[in-house]
Amino acid sequence: MTTFLRRTLFIVILAVIWEVTSRLSTLPDFMFPPLSQVLQTLFYGLVDGQIGIAIFKSMSRLLIGFSVAVLLGLLLGYWIWRSKWVEDTLGFLITALQSIPSIVWFPLAIIWFGLNDFSILFIVAIGATWTMTINATSGFKNVPQLYQRVAKTLGSGGFHFLRTVILPASVPQIISGLRIAWAFSWRALMAGELLGSGGGLGHLLETGRSLGQMDLVISVMIIIGVIGTIMDNLVFLRLERNVQKKWGIQ
Repeated sequence: MTTFLRRTLFIVILAVIWEVTSRLSTLPDFMFPPLSQVLQTLFYGLVDGQIGIAIFKSMSRLLIGFSVAVLLGLLLGYWIWRSKWVEDTLGFLITALQSIPSIVWFPLAIIWFGLNDFSILFIVAIGATWTMTINATSGFKNVPQLYQRVAKTLGSGGFHFLRTVILPASVPQIISGLRIAWAFSWRALMAGELLGSGGGLGHLLETGRSLGQMDLVISVMIIIGVIGTIMDNLVFLRLERNVQKKWGIQ
């Protein structure tokens, strides 16, 4: 049995258990809605555009915040790798900042930017920057010294040395960092939208909660899970495997 069939069968079994349990449960539907009701809400939400608009807003914010985080992470990682002094100071601080949940920054974001998209983008960027920085630093440090000595012996230096030696050799570690940073950005986005305003999947979750529509809440949760799975398996995991295969790691 292939992996796809195994996963499909597993999901079908879970769906049947969910539907039967909900039908037999004494809990009201608004607390434990059956799967059929959730799927109906999901279908109508997609048809009338409510969920589609929320997905577009969330993904727009996510892509912007994630791009900023990746750029900052690579720059900071390179800076930390190049300077021992920076590693002992800024590197130490970034390690400490990584342990702070991104949502903790939300009160500061509101004070600095107000309750708007900038606050949410700030939370998304913060959620991934430190992780990306640490992974980029690790990738640069793990470049074999032999590669560096040979390149410098052949006259490589400056940007050429970075472009042709350091970055290519760091790609496997950087790809892993991208995958982890995306997950942190996704979680930070949902937390920011739950507390913020301006639409998005997180705001739609909060709307469902305030109206007592658990079918809407679970529908959005399904959408979040599907998008996360698609991005992880079809983009980052595939990219990681291709890089590993190219480098002979896998």
